This record gives sequence, structure tokens and C-alpha cells, in this order.
Amino acid sequence: MGNTPRRWFGVLVAVVMAAVGAVVVLAGTNPAGAATAFVQRCGIRFCLNGKAFYFAGTNTYDVFTYGAGSGDTETQYMDKAKIDAHMANLAADNVTVLRLWMFSHESWHGFETAKGVYNEQEFAQFDYVIESARAHNIRLIPVFENYWEAYGGIDTRLQWEGLSGGQPGRGQFFNKLKCPGCFTSYKNYVSYALNRTNHYSGVKYKDDPTIMAWELMNEPRYENQTPNENTSGTTLRAWVDEMGAFVKGIDPNHLLGTGLEGHESRYGFGGDEGNPFVYIHQSPYIDFTSAHPYPTESWANLGIEQTKALIRAWINDSHNVVGKPFFMGEFNVHNVDRSAWFSALFADFEAAGGDGSAFWWYSATNVDGKFGVMKGAPELAAFRTHSANMIAKSGGVLPSVSVSASPSKSPSTSASPSPSVSASPSNSPPAGACTVRYRLADWGSSFNGDVTITNTGSTAINGWALRWSFPGNQVIINMWNAVPTQSGKQVTATNPPSYNTSIPAGGSLNFGFSATSVAGTNGVPASFTLNGTTCVSA
Repeated sequence: MGNTPRRWFGVLVAVVMAAVGAVVVLAGTNPAGAATAFVQRCGIRFCLNGKAFYFAGTNTYDVFTYGAGSGDTETQYMDKAKIDAHMANLAADNVTVLRLWMFSHESWHGFETAKGVYNEQEFAQFDYVIESARAHNIRLIPVFENYWEAYGGIDTRLQWEGLSGGQPGRGQFFNKLKCPGCFTSYKNYVSYALNRTNHYSGVKYKDDPTIMAWELMNEPRYENQTPNENTSGTTLRAWVDEMGAFVKGIDPNHLLGTGLEGHESRYGFGGDEGNPFVYIHQSPYIDFTSAHPYPTESWANLGIEQTKALIRAWINDSHNVVGKPFFMGEFNVHNVDRSAWFSALFADFEAAGGDGSAFWWYSATNVDGKFGVMKGAPELAAFRTHSANMIAKSGGVLPSVSVSASPSKSPSTSASPSPSVSASPSNSPPAGACTVRYRLADWGSSFNGDVTITNTGSTAINGWALRWSFPGNQVIINMWNAVPTQSGKQVTATNPPSYNTSIPAGGSLNFGFSATSVAGTNGVPASFTLNGTTCVSA
């Protein structure tokens, strides 16, 4: 939740003591292009199995605390029946994605209770949360850490390094010169979680498509640290880039988000807090944007029409400036007719092309009086309609989540079973009428490639195939916004069948991919040909 809502959340945590938590998860769909069960990004859309994927979800922040938190792991520490009942209720109300916390530094149900001390019982419980979500066809978005004080958050990591937190002291967490240990402890935790093997399925978290995406942190900001950083976002962007590269280096399968709340004075919602929406989300390691509107908070004080305009501004910037899908990761209202607000906002969100939503929050028991929603709440009728509409936009049927008990650890030499699209010679650009910009983020044994094709000619190219040769033994794992085939070092990326099919005169298109490599052998290919014509490297 946002600034004022999160202060309220801190009060709530104090009231309900250690039994209440902040866990948020989102579930999604599958990839485009390559044969994979993972949700992927296709330009400004999420996609699954080659189709656009739109979703309606929610948050449940305390599902990782269901159980006694002590005693036998399987029968006492976790309450499997409560977890299953909650997932069944979510599924019955058409929730397809659940955002949740995967952090706590507390002794009760803590994931990391002291620096580098990972609680096996708690991770075993999260194993079961994943299993139950899969059984109910719900995909998850776990969040690695919390900016706020609930469940310890980054204040605790600062304390481990002998520093104080709170506002604005917790900004030190993002400054590598002030807290290098914060960077190390965060990375160690993330590495442990991504490489964990679920003891029920035998599948590592990084290999499990039940997880739609990860978020780096709940509502990070670098507020009031230096005179210009509230608007520039330089330090937070550097942190996002470093941690994003780290995550992608371990786990190229999953999407990654920031967890940003979208406050910014230019939107008329909150203030400038060192986390500008566009600049932070332009990180090459981030796959989608996010925002958390709470329009009826006293500091926001927005009506329905103003809220529609705010959300449309985020969607527009996400799609047309950042070039990525938009996820409304939290939102809710209070002291108003919630059903009327839900109906109005959901309908406008769909009309504006919003990609995914998740209201705050779906309670299992003891509903929170301000923002909590429980099974049977009247506003869930509007949500179910919204979810049905999003499923219809996704093609009408969402594939079920499934995993292989023994996922392949070595990629196939053929990046995709899909045949390449043979472009017509009449669509070949004249010599010198195309440029290709190839950028890579290299982590040694794996890397991401980002490719932009520009048609510098005077006529449109309808149907395209871009070919190049890798410099070494690079092997593509998956590709978005294009369809790959690979034979040895030779790669062909062709347009998908239903989008990105043409390049207008003077226009550009972009696609990307994840691949494996051998450390020290990567580099930019020597040349590119588009429909048989050599392009200029940019």
C-alpha cells in the first residue's frame, strides 16, 4: 500500500500483533513464441502460449502465516486446510492471479529471522502455498522485500548492518556506499529463494510457472535523500538495475516487476518520492509497470472520474512511453459505495487497455474494516464480471498451471518448435534500408538480448525474418515479440502470426530473448539480414 495507507497498515499490524502479515502474490499466464508454460511479455502485453493475457487478481498479505508457526511442519506449523480453503474461495470468485509477500524477519512465521538465517519451516509452508495455488489454477506474484516496517522490512536489514531505519533513514538501504551489506544480504536471500526446491513438487522456484512474476520490493522509494533525487530517481534506478540483473541472471524464466506505487506530483497523486514512474520502469530488467491507487485517502481525495483519468495516465505512459504492460498491483476505496466504484473503475480499466489488476485485499478471516474483502462481499460481483471480461480478452480459456517434476536443466538446441515465417521477396527492403540495434545484458552463463529493427526505407515491410549468427555457443531459451528458430549458431527471428507483423516506413519494432552462454564468449553478432537484405548495425 501507499504512504498514508501503509502508515495505517503499520497500525493494523500493531493491533493484530504478530498474527497479521503483509503477503502479496499475483498469478498470471503463459508465454508467447517458445513452447513454455511461463507468462511472458509481448511488447506492451502479457502473453501466454502466444496469446495476449489479461487478468484480474487480488492481494492476500497474510497467507504465509496460516498455521501455528511452531510444532510439526506438516501438521502444526502450517494450516494446509486453511490455505486450501482460501485458494478455493479465490478461485470461486474468479481470481486468476494472487500477489503476496514472501518476506518476514519476525520470529513467528519469519522467512529470514536473522541475517542469513533462513527458516526451513516457513519456506516449507510457502512450498505448500505454491502447490495449493497451482491446484486451484491461480498464479502468484511473490514480493521479495518490504520498504515499510511490516514484518521487519528493510529497516531490519539496516539494523543488521548497524544502521537505523524509519523515514527517511531507510533510504540508506539503496545506497551502496552507505550500506554495502544491505545489497549483499538482499541478494543472498533472493538467491536462496530462487534456487529453492519445492519439497512437494521437486521443482525449483525459478523453474515453476505457477509463479507469474517476482517483485523486487513492495513500494520502494528513495525519498528526501538529496535535493534532486526526489524527481531524478537516480539512486533507486541504479538499485533496480543491479538487483534486476541479479534476478534475471539466476532466473530468466519469470517476469520481474518493481512493486512501485506510482506516486508522482505530475500525476496529481502523492508527491515526488525518488521513484519516477517512467524512469524506474525503463530499466531493461523490468518487464512491466505497476501502480497502487488509493483515491479515497485524505491525501489523495479523488473522485471516480479523477481516478479514471489517473489510471489512464499510467496506462498511457506504460504502453506508449515505457513500452511495457501495466499492472494495477493494489487499489481499493473506503467510506464510499465500493460496488459502484469497482464497477466504474474496472470497466474503464478494460476500455483503456489495462493489462492486469489486483485489489487490496481478499481476507480469509477477521476481515479488515477499511480495505478487507471477504467471500460473499457484494463488491465481488463487480470483480467477477471484470475477471470474466479479462478472460474473454485473453481468448476465453486460461490454460491450467502445470509443472514437470523433473524440469529440463539444459535448453534444447532448437529454441522453438514453431516453423519460421518465410517472408515474401516482395517485402524485402532495399539495400541499406534497415538498421538493427542489438544490446545485451551479459551475466556470464546467461544473458538477455534486446533487438530493435528500424525500417529506414520508404515502404512498409509486411512479414519479416531477421537472421544472424551468434559468436559462440549461445542458445536461446525463450523469446518475446518474435518467434525464434536456431540451428547451431544460426538464428532466425520472425514475426508472430498475429502481431508485430509489419514494420512501417520509418518505423521500428522491438523484441527480446533470454539465452545461455559460456562466460567470456558473448558479443554482438557481426551482421544481420532482414528478409535477405543486410542491415546497418546501429
